[in-house]
Amino acid sequence: MPRKVLTAGDLEGVADGGEIAVEADALVTPLAREEAQRRGITLRAVEAAAGGAPGGRIVALGADHGGFELKEQLKAYLKEWGYTALDLGTSSVAAVDYPDFAEAVGNAVARGEAWRGVVIDSAGIGSAIAANKVPGVRAALCYDRATARNSREHNDANLLSLGARLIPAETAREILAVWLETAFAGGRHQKRVDKIRGIEERHRKA
Repeated sequence: MPRKVLTAGDLEGVADGGEIAVEADALVTPLAREEAQRRGITLRAVEAAAGGAPGGRIVALGADHGGFELKEQLKAYLKEWGYTALDLGTSSVAAVDYPDFAEAVGNAVARGEAWRGVVIDSAGIGSAIAANKVPGVRAALCYDRATARNSREHNDANLLSLGARLIPAETAREILAVWLETAFAGGRHQKRVDKIRGIEERHRKA
């Protein structure tokens, strides 16, 4: 898979004076550099995530019967893009309960068995709620490219939830691609993510 490319469009959601994490070997377009300089945005170089190239990154997948077909399609795309897909079920369109699969994917992410996770049901809402009950998981229900980018840049979401019956398969593919390629911006957003972790820790001890 080619190196990630940072374009001026990727800076749209970054506040003036903020910063965005960019993998050290990423290609930054001249226009992106000019835009960052004009708006005072810092391009913070970071090392690639564990495993280096995307081929070393495991993405856990889970779906209920309503999301099964979309899961199978996205699994194929992940392999095509060079990621390793960890399929945690379900294996057919027979009726099952979405919390079981959301928890399985959430556990894989929280334990470090997967780099990121994706859960799919008919609307995506229930799976997001269930996955967020797993300590360490920040699940985001996304429905377009903008929400996918925001969930990564601002919230450092590590699990993506999709509603198979609310968005076309092609839209889901685009959402997944953007979500996987977008880095956490850090900076002012780090403090807020730390506060999310703080809430989790306080309730875990209660």
